[in-house]
Amino acid sequence: MLSLQKNRNYRRYRDYRNCRNYRNYRDYRNYRSNRAYTNPIYLITMENSKKPYKSIFRKVPKWQDLWFYQKSEAIYQITVVFCKRFKPKYGDRTVDQMIQAARSIKQNIVEGMEDGKMSMEMELRLLNVSRASNGELRQDYEDYLKANHQSIWTPSDERFQPMQDFTKNHNKLSDYEPYLQQWTDEEMANVALTLCFQIDTMMNKYLDGLEKKFVTEGGVKERMHQARTDYRQQQDQRLSELESLVPQLKEQISQLRQDATQLQQQLTAAQAEASLWKDRYNDLKQRALKSYYAQEATIEELKRKIDPQK
Repeated sequence: MLSLQKNRNYRRYRDYRNCRNYRNYRDYRNYRSNRAYTNPIYLITMENSKKPYKSIFRKVPKWQDLWFYQKSEAIYQITVVFCKRFKPKYGDRTVDQMIQAARSIKQNIVEGMEDGKMSMEMELRLLNVSRASNGELRQDYEDYLKANHQSIWTPSDERFQPMQDFTKNHNKLSDYEPYLQQWTDEEMANVALTLCFQIDTMMNKYLDGLEKKFVTEGGVKERMHQARTDYRQQQDQRLSELESLVPQLKEQISQLRQDATQLQQQLTAAQAEASLWKDRYNDLKQRALKSYYAQEATIEELKRKIDPQK
């Protein structure tokens, strides 16, 4: 534990010491993070990590951003509160059915969008299941209003247009939460009915777009086949490029071998010449030493004559 604290303190001191040349610690941390992306080794690694083929996965929108998902999340909470406030706690099977149908709407949207990254067919099926659950929930609200002798608001009702404008311009749950404990059962049921109709309309438009895209682009099998074909074509093209380089490389190798032979011959000649000069030097050295030793006595006598005192 002490070692961990010591290392943490050292890192803090190191960061403080290194960031003194920057305006503040944040600038230094930004520099540290950006430096990795400009590192040549990092760039080479990133370049090599790119896929050499087209991905088989689709780009799908985030389900959190889809308006019909946001409305489905709101209608789920509305249904839960509606059942708690206006439906009996025991003995009514429609409570569980309504809550499960409302949950099925949003959960199948999530699962469909997640599966849609791989399979458009699965996305179509799950979104259609969600749409079917939406129809089931819509029918449950209509049955409730009819069974309790309450009206289903139509465009001729003065309350219809304000409700229509509110639900059309508000998608998120937070827009409806302040009213969940204020609305009557008739108001809440009609709001839920309107949301169901809007969800159905939006999902039908989205499914029409998916249908068109499926017909024109195909599904996962077509993408897998296309990705495999593209990859093979790239490999064949790369192989042909490498094969075209083989004669040129062979020629370069042959030239390099000739150059190496010439250099080896030059090296052998230089070594022979060096050996000859070395032998001449040793011979001259031996003759000089022999001449010196032969005249050593004469040299000593001359030295005594020059300087008798020695």
